[in-house]
Amino acid sequence: MFAGLDPVVLARAQFAFTISFHFIFPAFSIGLASYLFVLEGLWLKTGQGVYANLYRYWLKIFAVVFGMGVVSGVVMSYQFGTNWSVFSEKAGPVVGPLMAYEVLTAFFLEAGFLGVMLFGMNKVGKGLHFFATSMVALGTLISATWIIAVNSWMQTPAGYAINAAGQFVPGGSWADIIFTASFPYRLVHTVIAAYLTTAFAVGAVGAWHLLKDRANPGARKMFSMAMWMAALVAPVQILAGDAHGLNTLEHQPVKVLAMEGDYHPSPDGAPLILFGLPDSEAAEVRYELSLPHLGSLILKHDPFAPLPGLTDFPREEWPPVHIVFWSFRIMVALGFAMLGIGLWSLFARYRRRLYEWPWLHRAAVVMGPSGFVAVIAGWVTTEVGRQPYTVYGLLRTADSVSPLAAPAVAASLLAFVVVYFVAFGAGTYYLARLMARPPERGESEPPHLPQRAAGITPASGVTAPFATKE
Repeated sequence: MFAGLDPVVLARAQFAFTISFHFIFPAFSIGLASYLFVLEGLWLKTGQGVYANLYRYWLKIFAVVFGMGVVSGVVMSYQFGTNWSVFSEKAGPVVGPLMAYEVLTAFFLEAGFLGVMLFGMNKVGKGLHFFATSMVALGTLISATWIIAVNSWMQTPAGYAINAAGQFVPGGSWADIIFTASFPYRLVHTVIAAYLTTAFAVGAVGAWHLLKDRANPGARKMFSMAMWMAALVAPVQILAGDAHGLNTLEHQPVKVLAMEGDYHPSPDGAPLILFGLPDSEAAEVRYELSLPHLGSLILKHDPFAPLPGLTDFPREEWPPVHIVFWSFRIMVALGFAMLGIGLWSLFARYRRRLYEWPWLHRAAVVMGPSGFVAVIAGWVTTEVGRQPYTVYGLLRTADSVSPLAAPAVAASLLAFVVVYFVAFGAGTYYLARLMARPPERGESEPPHLPQRAAGITPASGVTAPFATKE
């Protein structure tokens, strides 16, 4: 049944499917961990119970997201041995230690303090609990740093040597391997993307509850915080993306040309192709809608700067142009839509109508999944644009795959599809149920904070589920 299929294509499809599922959860957990850190810090500093309620509300969601991220990540890592054993053998001496450092420094840090964070609110002091939350947030950032270091080395390899067995081995300082030319740009772009993903998810939940009850203090606070993040961070992300694009043009020009759809060189300045249908066989973008010279202005900051074309490079070096072309446009379009929502929220805040404009709230609900779609589109752009290599310019994807028959890879791919949609579909449904519940209207107190200090008395009827018994 599957004998006529290409096992390399199937192996790539399987890894793309599993990593797309997996990357959704770390992108959310990185931002949520930092958001919880901010909420608990504000809670302990101000004594305002609305932050306590929001911390407890999002802590449950974070626990589920973190768990699904761990499970999907463990499953994905096994594919290095099953489907990509040649890559593991050749690049293992460089990639293996970096991934081991991620486990030893980040995952152990997160796992060590996660229990205190989840279950220690009434069992440890407020300082220790806040420290546990900060360590989990730090652990997610350290984890992102190591994983981006691995991916950046595969994109812009440096600091390596090739031994007699054809393996990549450290050729000097490990700093050269970790801090490659693209590493800082990828790290900043990815972490900001995680924060924006979380901001729009939080903002969508807040907007959903504002549409039902504009007076809910938790919904108002989470929506306000999310919109501040959108308004302030979305422009920074656009600038970071521009810097990342310039770096990619320097080190991976074929990828950028595929993103732009520039098949032919432009000696007097390249246009910006907004839309069209890339046709690599004919080396043209059919039905293109373009703006003259704007491509060179963006990529070279000079509207008349010459740019090469894909035809300047061997055709076997081209990635699948149509995929990269459209995934890049999805990412960019969503980025500007995020900026638009952020600016809209600033205008509403200026008019003192942030909680009163239902169309803004509806738009925020619609934009709730936008961060997840954008990070997947960005990941597709990065990984498909690197093709036909796993280690850019050095190790081809076709030479990295395990010697497996197509039926074996296809069967495991189908199994992954069924299991993932059932298991993670159930998890996503549970998350939606948690988010559909409105935040508590009453105010909880920080632990060990006397009720009078918080301005709340027992007579007010407000419960304090995290307050310690004194």
